[in-house]
Amino acid sequence: MNKPELIEKLKVIVKPYIKNQEAFDTLTENTDFITDLQINSANLVDVILDIEEEFNIIIDNQSMERMIDVKSAMEIIETKLSEK
Repeated sequence: MNKPELIEKLKVIVKPYIKNQEAFDTLTENTDFITDLQINSANLVDVILDIEEEFNIIIDNQSMERMIDVKSAMEIIETKLSEK
């Protein structure tokens, strides 16, 4: 899966939780889930659970703590998929 495909899948996953549509419309690898998209911490857990379900992966607590922006989420997903 290439980066644009992965970003599109992430956009579908985070869309129900965003509070800042403008930041969502211009989402890039550098977009921060909390600061830019204004996803609260409880919903960020939901995002992570949705990512696990979508990609059929398990994200450990250490990885969850790092998953604060699109780029780190992509790196974690790619790492977990390569371990399968």
